[in-house]
Amino acid sequence: MSKVDFKVMRNFGPSVMKVTIPEDIINKLNIYIDSTIENKNKSSELNYGKNLVGDVTQEFRLEEKIMKDTGWGNFLASCTRQWIEIEMGKKISEFKIIDSWVVRQFENEYNPAHWHGGHISGAGYLKIPKSFGQHVQNKNPESYKGGNLQLIHGANMFLCRSILDIVPKVGDFYFFPNYLMHTVLPFKGTKEERRSISFNAFIDEKIYNVY
Repeated sequence: MSKVDFKVMRNFGPSVMKVTIPEDIINKLNIYIDSTIENKNKSSELNYGKNLVGDVTQEFRLEEKIMKDTGWGNFLASCTRQWIEIEMGKKISEFKIIDSWVVRQFENEYNPAHWHGGHISGAGYLKIPKSFGQHVQNKNPESYKGGNLQLIHGANMFLCRSILDIVPKVGDFYFFPNYLMHTVLPFKGTKEERRSISFNAFIDEKIYNVY
């Protein structure tokens, strides 16, 4: 039999864009977050946990001024514009951040499967533990998913993957459509913090609404 050229295509399902947060923005955000943690009154004022589904130590929203001063807001807007243009060949004229927040997750805490509001969402990492632990039972270490972000879409069927498994790395940030179900798994064996940052935003309704 002669050689057959082939290419496996996986072109279905929602688009996800991975980017790297600039180091200077990470540093500015972490300095602000650390100072907010120390200020009990301010962290209480900015508490966002009651609006979110996670069972974690602390979640608080970012102030609009901080998003501007750190360059975080501009970074999100710029990346979103590029993503939509690449995926749809369209230029957005509107980008409005609904909210952006920090999640401080520690050992045995988790975020159950959920989705977001708005049109565009994202999640990424500002600080992670040196280790997320290991299996309780004697299993293949490579199958351990502690601390991972999982993006979920579709069903687990023949020749179909329904989960995109993401290992946290400082600076990695993932953009995805708001309706994409996702969860964060618990980890163990460390007292260190897994610090993530997320956002929701609106873009042009005429671009988002494909119907």
